[in-house]
Formats: sequence, structure tokens, C-alpha cells
Amino acid sequence: MNDPSAGTPRTRHRVVSLVPSSTETLLALGADVVACSRFCEQPDLTHVGGTKNPDIPAILDLAPDLVVLDSEENRIEDHDEMVSAGLDVFVSDVVDLTTALEVVGRLATASGVPSPSTVDAMPEVAADVARRTAFVPIWRRPWMTISSATYGGSLLAHLGIDLIATAGDGAYPTVDLADVAAEHPDLVIVPSEPYDFGAPHLAELADEIAGAHVVEIDGQDLFWWGIRTPHAVNRLAAALALPPTE
Repeated sequence: MNDPSAGTPRTRHRVVSLVPSSTETLLALGADVVACSRFCEQPDLTHVGGTKNPDIPAILDLAPDLVVLDSEENRIEDHDEMVSAGLDVFVSDVVDLTTALEVVGRLATASGVPSPSTVDAMPEVAADVARRTAFVPIWRRPWMTISSATYGGSLLAHLGIDLIATAGDGAYPTVDLADVAAEHPDLVIVPSEPYDFGAPHLAELADEIAGAHVVEIDGQDLFWWGIRTPHAVNRLAAALALPPTE
């Protein structure tokens, strides 16, 4: 995938973003975002399909200077079709806290706006915080979780929380709750997205994984990266009852 962020900013570009985290970040940076995906939660912007099924003809009609994609959120075939149509495409690949901060400056450069000076440091957790273990469900039927090789896993590790080992492979393995319970996690961290877990699901998790403290959190703070990352770290630290950060 090509990456137009490598050069020097020219003029403020017309941008279509098909990545919720990038759309939020670009708007905060003052970029000229002319359209986004329907999952970006920006009702005032034109929507051009979803992350996995973008309306490419509609994107071409907008004649953007830049289309923003992500290696996980979007499909390579859509990327290739847009590049073949002559569109300039930026592709992020955020896998941890470091890349989550770096991408802010790269998006600023690619979209032709000034890079921020405030998103350059990560709040630290007190050094004497005892590490805890956690299970993070992200889907049901089948139950799925995140691995340590994800942005969310990296964020939790920064907060002193290690994900339990699972039998599945990949970034988002399928798990059995009996196997999770056998790991005796300290926490069951239940994000508000991508699955809408209700009270019966929370009760099921508490019953099946006895002894773990079930905590509901804002899924966007765990999974959306970029401009929100430093503040998300502080909000999650508070939600997970960790000591205050600097």
C-alpha cells in the first residue's frame, strides 16, 4: 500500500476518511474532511458506505485529494481499486501505543495541516502498581477476545493489565469461557463496542468466570486510537480503578 505521508505538506487537502479513529483525529487537527464512513459517528459529514464496503463511485465523484484507510479496518481490494482509479491513498497500521501516537503526525502531514505539539507523550502509571490479568470479550456466539498483539492489548499493558493466555491464534481469537475461567483473570473488561453486551451477558460472564471483577468501559477509549489516545489512557485508568496518572 502506498503512503503519501512521507513528503512535505503542500496545501490543505480534501480528505475522505474510511477509518473512525482517523476521522476523529483529522477533524481535531483541522483537516478538510469532506466525507467518511457511516461508522465514523459524524452525522454532519457525507457518508460513503462502510469500512468494508465503501461506495467507491461516490468517493470518486467527490474528487478528494486523499483517501484515508487502515490496514485492519479496510480491505486491500478496495485500496487497490482506489489506487487504480488514480486516488492518493494513505494507509495506517496501528498495532500499539507508539504507532497510535505516531499516526497523528503522519495524518497531519498527509492532509496538509500543522502537526500538533501536544500528542507526543503518554501518561505514565505509577511504577508500584501491581500487575493484574484480564479477559476482554468483544463478541458472543462465538466468544471472541483481543490478544496482546493489538492496540487495545498494548494500551492495557501500559496500564499494568496483562491479557490472559488463550488457545486461539491471531489478534482476535475465539475462546471458550470455561478455558477463560481456568486462567483465573482478575478482571473481565467489557467494552461498549463492537458487541452490545447487555445485563444478561454481564451476568453470564460473572457467573462463568467466578472471582473476576466485571467492569464495563467505553469501547472507543480502548479501540479508537489517535488524537484521543492520551486522554483515553487516563479515562481507562480511572474506570479500571488504577491510581491517578501524571
